[in-house]
Amino acid sequence: MTRLTRRLLFVLALMLPVLPATAQDLLIPMDTRQSDHLKAYGVAYWVLQQGIDIDWLLNYRGGSFLMQTFPELEQELAIRGVYYETVSSGQSAQIIADVENQDQNTAVVRLEKEPKIAVYAPDQTLPWDDAVLLALEYAEVPYDMIYDGEVLSGKINEYDWLHLHHEDFTGQFGKFYQYRNQPWYIEQQREAEALARKHGFRKVSQLKLAVTQAIREYVGQGGFLFAMCSGTDTFDISLAAHETDIVPAEYDGDPIDPNATKALDYSTTFAFTDFTPVYNPTVYEHSDIDTGLPPQQMRNPAVDYFTLFEFSAKWDPVPTMLTQNHVATIKGFIGQTTNFRKNLIKPNVVLLAEAPGRDEVKYLHGSYGQGTFTFYGGHDPEDYQHYVGDPPTDLNLHKNSPGYRLILNNILFPAARKQKQKT
Repeated sequence: MTRLTRRLLFVLALMLPVLPATAQDLLIPMDTRQSDHLKAYGVAYWVLQQGIDIDWLLNYRGGSFLMQTFPELEQELAIRGVYYETVSSGQSAQIIADVENQDQNTAVVRLEKEPKIAVYAPDQTLPWDDAVLLALEYAEVPYDMIYDGEVLSGKINEYDWLHLHHEDFTGQFGKFYQYRNQPWYIEQQREAEALARKHGFRKVSQLKLAVTQAIREYVGQGGFLFAMCSGTDTFDISLAAHETDIVPAEYDGDPIDPNATKALDYSTTFAFTDFTPVYNPTVYEHSDIDTGLPPQQMRNPAVDYFTLFEFSAKWDPVPTMLTQNHVATIKGFIGQTTNFRKNLIKPNVVLLAEAPGRDEVKYLHGSYGQGTFTFYGGHDPEDYQHYVGDPPTDLNLHKNSPGYRLILNNILFPAARKQKQKT
């Protein structure tokens, strides 16, 4: 071999890519070792944005994420403060084998594409915050804000996942009647009534009915709906009242239909049936769906909690995804709608979490047409009793919040490979 030949071979060797001795994957554990559970969901969403699939390991170390590593990923994890572990291809294969073991209540679900997210909320800055908006902002998950115009025009169909801000879909302005002389309430009412007229409706309740019906159609065509607090029960109340008037004159200028209760059509609703609206305009409650208590009977936050149901990861992957957590018992929190009365929930709805011994459901899920809906009671998982005007919760102080994890499970749920829930 001549000196020139050796030099050429040396130069060619330098040009070849340097391969590691063993290929590596990356595991984001979601058990108690995780430093920031909430931002971990944001990293998972970001990885999907890069075109990389993720294996969601249901019931494995709190619902961990396994993925191929790439140069920017570890840097992103470090910036966001998310704990991770690098694993060899052999270790990764062993983890998958363990998770797929038929003797274990674990399963692998492939996440393939980031869902396009919309939050249904008004432009008006409200004097209270929204837990889902807080979660999205903290986890750094992108979203668009839409409202009645986008829903009625069909723009809603551009999105995979829709969250309902704490809206009052009955057209009673949240039943905040005691605040009716406050500037923010007056402005809220003025804008809502103007928006109704803009879209050709005489009353706000009529506009909101058209919106709920359009959202129901969106779900039927394959959309994923998530709602909290009053966005849950008022949605179904609006649908059920499509042939009657349940709104007191104090809110819309004309009286309630004297036969309103008999005229309710429960066949049109998602989750609830046989409920009765609260017709008193001064009572801060929409119906008997909610098990909320008067303030003088407020539960002690120290002993108020709810528990997640356990599902078969291999046979019921959908409810299993929605209940992934590092704990099974979660502290309670209240809202205008706190918990759902169990005997008013339709039999085909899956109960995900309940307050033990009280027949109160905190978290539920169901299917409608090609899509799904998930309702979560309460206002803010880290603020037991959130008052109007209170400052927003700082999630930097609640990085491992199990209550907020349930919200973020729902955000990733639409990314899962389509599969039928087994019964």
